[in-house]
Amino acid sequence: MSKVLAALAVSTDGYITGRNPRPGHGLGDGGVLFDWYGDPGNAATYQQLVDRVGAVVTGRTTYDDCEGFDGGSPHPTAPMVVLSHRKQPAAYADSQRQVFASSIEEAIARGKELANGKDVGMQGGVTVTAAIEAGLVDELILHQVPVLLGGGRPFFRELSTHIPLTLIDTVLGAGVTHLHYRVDH
Repeated sequence: MSKVLAALAVSTDGYITGRNPRPGHGLGDGGVLFDWYGDPGNAATYQQLVDRVGAVVTGRTTYDDCEGFDGGSPHPTAPMVVLSHRKQPAAYADSQRQVFASSIEEAIARGKELANGKDVGMQGGVTVTAAIEAGLVDELILHQVPVLLGGGRPFFRELSTHIPLTLIDTVLGAGVTHLHYRVDH
């Protein structure tokens, strides 16, 4: 059965982008949050996550800032569900790797269908927070990078209540600490 997880790089002060994220510069200034991706010391941890994921759910802001992922997905092979009340851009209307959903429940359900038994990965602070609030997230993986960005987009938005987590695993990587939590609904 598919699990839903959010696995995002985050600064020590809680940001998932640098300052001023926007189309053409999607992750904002200070892209140091992703330097660990290419380090051979982190390859096994990264590949393990890639292999788990069969579909990705993302929010519209992330989608727009990353210029529609050129009609693809942030994952090398998995399709993407975009949570949005706006239509898919005409340039990507024929994309076989992108579908749109108008509610978090619909996006997660569609992601599970597309994942074919694999897990559903999530990205985007607003989208992840909405899924947590709806009780739809099973795991959080924080790739915590030892840097204070001092601004950008926060990983989590305001929650209506406390959400307990249980630490499952900690892996010290090159330039990053991978913190794996179970979400205790």
